[in-house]
Amino acid sequence: MSFYIVQFLTGLASAASLFLVASGLSVIFGVSRVVNFAHGSLYMLGAYLAYTLVTHLGGGALGFWGGIVGAAIAVGIIGAVIETLLLRRLYKSPELFQLVGTFGVVLVVQDLALAIWGPDDLLGPRAPGLDGAVSILGHRLPEYDLLLIVLGPAVLLVLWLLLNRTRWGILVRAATEDPEMAGALGVNRKWLLTGVFFVGALLAGLGGALQLPREPANLLMDLNIIAEVFVVVVIGGMGSLGGAFLAAVLIGELQAFGILIFPEITLVLIFLVMAIVLVIRPWGLLGKPETPPPMARAVGRPFRPLKPGWRIAGYAAFALLGAVPLAMGGYAAQVASEVVIFALFAASLHFIMGIGGMISFGHAAYLGFGAYGAALLVHYLGADMLAALVAAPVLAALAAAVFGWFCVRLSGVYLAMLTLAFAQISWSIAFQWYDFTGGDNGILGIWPAAWASGPRVFYLLTLVVGLAGGWVLRRAVFAPFGYALRASRDSFTRAEALGIDVKRLQWQAFILAGAAAGLAGGLYAFLKGSVFPTVMAIPVSVDGLVMVLIGGVQTLLGPIVGAIGFEWLKISIASETNFWRIILGAVIIGTVLAFPQGIVGFAKERYGRREK
Repeated sequence: MSFYIVQFLTGLASAASLFLVASGLSVIFGVSRVVNFAHGSLYMLGAYLAYTLVTHLGGGALGFWGGIVGAAIAVGIIGAVIETLLLRRLYKSPELFQLVGTFGVVLVVQDLALAIWGPDDLLGPRAPGLDGAVSILGHRLPEYDLLLIVLGPAVLLVLWLLLNRTRWGILVRAATEDPEMAGALGVNRKWLLTGVFFVGALLAGLGGALQLPREPANLLMDLNIIAEVFVVVVIGGMGSLGGAFLAAVLIGELQAFGILIFPEITLVLIFLVMAIVLVIRPWGLLGKPETPPPMARAVGRPFRPLKPGWRIAGYAAFALLGAVPLAMGGYAAQVASEVVIFALFAASLHFIMGIGGMISFGHAAYLGFGAYGAALLVHYLGADMLAALVAAPVLAALAAAVFGWFCVRLSGVYLAMLTLAFAQISWSIAFQWYDFTGGDNGILGIWPAAWASGPRVFYLLTLVVGLAGGWVLRRAVFAPFGYALRASRDSFTRAEALGIDVKRLQWQAFILAGAAAGLAGGLYAFLKGSVFPTVMAIPVSVDGLVMVLIGGVQTLLGPIVGAIGFEWLKISIASETNFWRIILGAVIIGTVLAFPQGIVGFAKERYGRREK
């Protein structure tokens, strides 16, 4: 019994650490409606800055706690700078551009941390006076964990008082609930938002700094924490501090006891809980229904078929795509094959985002189902390449049918987070099912058929298959199905009043997009000759979002242009320097600031052309 009590307290300590970071994200979203993907980077900076300050200030309680507080304040200032220089310029852009912009910040911060602190883990000192353990019924519990258990509720109380019992908090709530009226009364909403970002970033930095005695500062802290933080905030209800605290306790205890009761599904457990909560209560435990869906404001311009002149130019461009890599050699053909594959992947994501108005943070799941479907058929059944390529989109479509049936019942950020939950569940299964998927060892030896083994021939095959998949998606856009889907996107209520079954249409769009992504995944498996769980990971889904948004979500050509530009930039920079992330991140940030409507959208407005 005593063991379970200690385990429960350990779960509370982990919950407190998680809540410190999640509360910052919840405060930021509750006021600005920004999903800050860089929140994990602020957490990581808190740990690194705390290490630097603590080691330079020397030992003793003053040096240690002074370093912790100083790191938190420094990260708060960094957060305010990010809001002022980047996000303030994106508030009037589609909400997803804010996500992509903060993802650019993630890349920049990763390489800055690498350049400043190096690749090695940095183990900080223990907290003075709290470096021992207390005995609870014969079992030891670190004294530092007791401090965290007390600190979590204390931070919740301070935040509640700040937002409900101070003039600043009253102004923040007024600007959140009715920004126009607040502005008419003279409230400077810009500086209020900057203050909110300072508070949210300070909490993230404090969470990272306080983690220093428990784990070393390392370059993986940002991505390791951000998924858990998103889970906590979504389960609790976006913008609800009480919900975030309740969800943090739930997740902390699940992690503490889940490893004892369900060791086989440890990685998937928290995402499974999030999926269950969102299916039962779509706006979280203590959240409020979100209306209207964010993407409904982000898209709306009608898509038009190409005029004959532009159609001929498109055919010429595709002919050039087929000829140039063949003349440049085998490596160029391999790179071109990867670009075509991700162009198809980005086009499939654009179909549910730009046409269907549904945000997906987990579209890599269907790329992975296609890749694993093809690889498993070859590995276990000895299927040939063409049969595997036919099966890949079918298996991905089946997965999309199951996941999409639940997802389309939600909207906005909650729909996006449910797609993320299903993607992480899929990734966890692939990662842990060693007997079937090979786990993190992957599935090897998935090579093209003999007739397509040359890089140039495989590129031509990839180009033909990719164009066929893109053509099907394009045909769907201009079919009655596509027009009805866009009508549902632009006005859910009117579409239903006209007799359109909106949820069924959205579900069908999920299936079609999943099939196209699965086809890209099948090609990807044969291109690489292997499949690993990373094909389903969060960074791949984010890459797809970046491709769509920098190309232009309001254009059909945008995701293709975005994929070509993003993949070319990523491959070319990575081959030249170890600090490729900072360059790529800067390019992403510059793009979303200079072209908030995307590169293709900017070109259309600049030259007055109607693309499609």
